Amino acid sequence: MRIDSPFAEPPFHQHVFLGEGHDQSERKTWTVIWLCGAMMCAEIVGGLLFGSIALVADGLHMSTHAGALLLAALAYTYARRHAENTNFTFGTGKFGDLAGFTSAIVLAMIAILIGFESVTRLLAPVQIHFAEAIPIACLGLGVNIASAWLLSSGGHYHGHSHGGNDDHGHDEVHQIVTSSGDLLLEIFAEGVPPRFRLRAASGPLPAANPTRITTVRSDGATQEFTLAARGDFLESVEAIPEPHAFAAQLKMGADTFTTDFEEHAHGHGATGRDNNMRAAIIHVIADAAVSVLVIVGLLLARAFGWLWMDPLAGIIGACVIASWSYGLVRDTGAILLDKVPDGRLASALRQTIESDGSTLADLHLWRLGPGHLGAIVSVCPKEPCTADYYRAKLAQYPALSHVTIEVQPQSRAST
Repeated sequence: MRIDSPFAEPPFHQHVFLGEGHDQSERKTWTVIWLCGAMMCAEIVGGLLFGSIALVADGLHMSTHAGALLLAALAYTYARRHAENTNFTFGTGKFGDLAGFTSAIVLAMIAILIGFESVTRLLAPVQIHFAEAIPIACLGLGVNIASAWLLSSGGHYHGHSHGGNDDHGHDEVHQIVTSSGDLLLEIFAEGVPPRFRLRAASGPLPAANPTRITTVRSDGATQEFTLAARGDFLESVEAIPEPHAFAAQLKMGADTFTTDFEEHAHGHGATGRDNNMRAAIIHVIADAAVSVLVIVGLLLARAFGWLWMDPLAGIIGACVIASWSYGLVRDTGAILLDKVPDGRLASALRQTIESDGSTLADLHLWRLGPGHLGAIVSVCPKEPCTADYYRAKLAQYPALSHVTIEVQPQSRAST
């Protein structure tokens, strides 16, 4: 048995797996903490000076908000400072996920407290001081909106997902210029096996419809796809195997048009998501959502005397926060337990390795940090090959930041 060294130039392989924009996210989080801290001090001091217990209470609430953000900021700072510490075998990229998991637990506790207090007030209503409560809720909403804007600015947080177990809608759309008009070619995979879709850029498809598409991969392998009419577009009958990196030749009568596709499906979404920033933004949005519900409840209670609207708004807010907390616990917990982060990528790796008749005996795929995946690949080659051969085949997947390849005899394929 022979075990070859990982991707990159041994023996100086680095294990820095921090997410894109890590430093910028760290600075933004500290900025929001200072904003929340200043507002907290102003509310507490103002409440004590002017005798407003409601203002003091909101200031204390803001302190829990700042504490949650402090957890995110400290995770960013610690991960950056210890990124090259060799005591961390696979770097510090998971510190953000650990902080996100902790924040999710805090969110769950906040949801329980809000729900308990709301139910208590629903059963035993208390007098509400509308003149103080409504302006304070509006002030809190303004701070939360400013915080959310600061945290989400810069484009490094992805709230959506087209990685993990989620299908992406399509790879890049390619425009093909023909004498009959411009055409748009894409790979569509939303809830279905990936297939080519071809439509006119504007208006109906040209009368001389294309008949087939031929893909040519980097290793010279070709495959033909028959196009069938599906209303206002054409779709390939055959599904497209991973990876989606090839030259696509569109045949139209005597003309052939070629465009190049690159693999883009596996570097974003769950793989590239910064769960530390996601947790910080969820804290802010959750607080803003509760503020909106509280404002609506207070306005209705003051206008119609419906005192039960205020605790009802709290119950609804608690349910929303609990839902967000569950999603964050689920996603960060899966990363901390090294669950396969991208099932489609794992399938693509298998197809790539076995495309020449080799057998993939074992595959371990896990997330090292935002946008970084680690993989251990055990291969039984059909013909004698080195690890460099398989390393070159996997180089088309940019999310693979640390790969170890084990080449073993064919007889061990079943072990």
